[in-house]
Amino acid sequence: MIGFGWLQERFERPGGGWWPFGIGCFAGIVPWIAIGIYLASPGTSQGAPGFVYGIFFSLFFFFNIFALNQWLQYHQVGRWRNYLYGERVYITLSLVAKSLLAWQIFASALASSSVH
Repeated sequence: MIGFGWLQERFERPGGGWWPFGIGCFAGIVPWIAIGIYLASPGTSQGAPGFVYGIFFSLFFFFNIFALNQWLQYHQVGRWRNYLYGERVYITLSLVAKSLLAWQIFASALASSSVH
C-alpha cells in the first residue's frame, strides 16, 4: 500500500488520475479480509486473545484513515487544499497508530506476565 501511495504522489497531481490509489486500496483490503476471516473462523474453541481483536480493529481503523487522508488531500477538500496540512495529518496518524500498537502489545505482555 505504501508503494502505491508513493506512486500516487509521484505520478498524479491533486485532481488527477486515481489508478495507484485504487490498486493500493485493493492490495490493502486483501490481507485485512484474510485476517478477518481467520479471526472469525470457528476453527478453534478458545479463539484469539482479546487484545488481538483490539489490535486488528484499531489498526484497520487507522489504516483506513490514511486512505481517507490521501483521498481528501487529492480532492482538495477543506483544509486539505493546503498540501502541507495533509502531510501533517500523515505524520500525526503515523505517530498515533504506531504508539497505539506499541501500547496494546505492551499492555498485553504485562497482562500475560501477571497471570503467571
